[in-house]
Amino acid sequence: MNILTSPTYVKQLKDILSLLAKENYSATKNFKMYLDTIIINMQTKEKKYKKSIYFNDENIKDIEYNGCRIIFLVDKGNSQYILLGITIKS
Repeated sequence: MNILTSPTYVKQLKDILSLLAKENYSATKNFKMYLDTIIINMQTKEKKYKKSIYFNDENIKDIEYNGCRIIFLVDKGNSQYILLGITIKS
């Protein structure tokens, strides 16, 4: 399965990383590296993630990580995961 990113996800991630980098650049690099690891491994843990709180669709799920929520779509028909967005939990 391929992992694709939406333009919304890319923009939101850049905004979050910019905000975090102002506080601690080194911690931001570690955050991004671990986030990438979670995303790469999400295929093997797909069943672990719950249905998204933002959508009424079983194919859209949330990954909670370090105060953030990553929203992704499981598109089995096209053999891909699409990262829809990333938010900071409030």
